[in-house]
Amino acid sequence: MKFELKPNNLNASDNDLIEDVRRVALELHKDTLTISDYKRYGRFSYSTLARRFGGWLKVLEKAGLNKTRDYNITDEEWFNNLEEVWMNLGRQPYPSDMEKPLSKYSYAGYKRKFGGWRKALEKFVEHINKEEIPTTKSLSYKSQISKTHKTSRNISLRLRFLVMRRDDFKCKIDGRSPATEPGLKLEVDHIIPWDKGGETVFENLQTLCSDCNSGKSNLDFKLKKQ
Repeated sequence: MKFELKPNNLNASDNDLIEDVRRVALELHKDTLTISDYKRYGRFSYSTLARRFGGWLKVLEKAGLNKTRDYNITDEEWFNNLEEVWMNLGRQPYPSDMEKPLSKYSYAGYKRKFGGWRKALEKFVEHINKEEIPTTKSLSYKSQISKTHKTSRNISLRLRFLVMRRDDFKCKIDGRSPATEPGLKLEVDHIIPWDKGGETVFENLQTLCSDCNSGKSNLDFKLKKQ
């Protein structure tokens, strides 16, 4: 092995520094890097990187890597991300699914935050089950939002997830699912359209693939039996 001088950090461009961070991550097969990782395998000085970009977390952000610390991410954000991944997959996510672009946060991040992947899933289930879901029966206890509706037209992320889970993450018309057709987009639709008086309640919502939902338009119809 030849003896070589380290590169002159002062002459290195921002792009040179960031590309070297990405190189180390690629060689280590990691979606994030610790300071120790870079000090051991990087070509440039860690202090130069931190000073140039304003800290290690900013370096990781510039390099498109996951942050090694998640102190500013709320539980709600962790759970919302998991909901989105679950709905896009049409099934319970595995650790290997928790990567960009599908997931904003890594498997390692969930382990670090909740003390393990299984514990993260258990906390997520608690979060999903902790609030009452809007149903036809519960409307009698709600004050009217408008002259014709007792619920908002907007379907919350949590309610969308619960409807899709009830429908087994399958389109109620053609039975398609992201679990068997990766990339298929599912949507939640009002069975009795909102414009015709339908409420945003559990019983009046159904899972449709984007193709069937666009074809349905504003027409109410009988569900296909699965």
